[in-house]
Amino acid sequence: MKKGDIKRAFTYLESGAVLFVTTGNGKKDNVMTISWQMVLDFTPRIAICTGSWNESFETILRTKQCCLCVPAVDMIDKVVGIGTVHASECDKFKHFRLKKESPAKIKAPIIANCLAAIECKLIDYVEEHGILILDGVQLWENPRKKERRMIHANGDGTFFADGEFYNFRKEMLSRLPKGAERF
Repeated sequence: MKKGDIKRAFTYLESGAVLFVTTGNGKKDNVMTISWQMVLDFTPRIAICTGSWNESFETILRTKQCCLCVPAVDMIDKVVGIGTVHASECDKFKHFRLKKESPAKIKAPIIANCLAAIECKLIDYVEEHGILILDGVQLWENPRKKERRMIHANGDGTFFADGEFYNFRKEMLSRLPKGAERF
C-alpha cells in the first residue's frame, strides 16, 4: 500500500446503486440522478444525501415524499444526462423520453422502464449533512426487464455495472428477513 490523496477516499465507498429520484408537487414533476444513498435497515428505511442545488431537494422537503427508481445499465446515457441538466433547462421526462407510471401512495411518478421503484415518505432531515431519511411505503418491480445490471458511480465520472452474481442465500438464511429474495 502507498499513501493516497484523502480527497479520493469516497470513490472507494460511493459505489451504491445509482438512482433516479422523482418528485411531484401536483403541478410539475422532476427527476434527478443520485448516487449518495444508503439502506439503513430492512424496513426499508433509506437515506439519501442532496441539497439546495437540486430543485428536487426543496420539493421533497415541501411534499415530504419522492420515488427512488433503480435504472439498469441500458439507461446509463439517461443517468448521466439527467445528472448534468438542471430542471430549469428542460422537462427532463420529455427530453430524456422517460415513461411515467402512476404511483399508489405518493404524488411523485414512477419511471416505467427501471428495474424497480420505491415510493418513499420523508421522515427526517439531518440538515447539517443534507441527509434525507425516507421510509419506503410501496415497492414496484419490473420482472419483464431483460437488462438487470445496476449502475454504480465511482464519484469521478466513471461508472461500473453489476457483474458476476454469487448466491449465498442458504448460508445466510438465518440472518435474512422473510421475503427478502428478489429473484
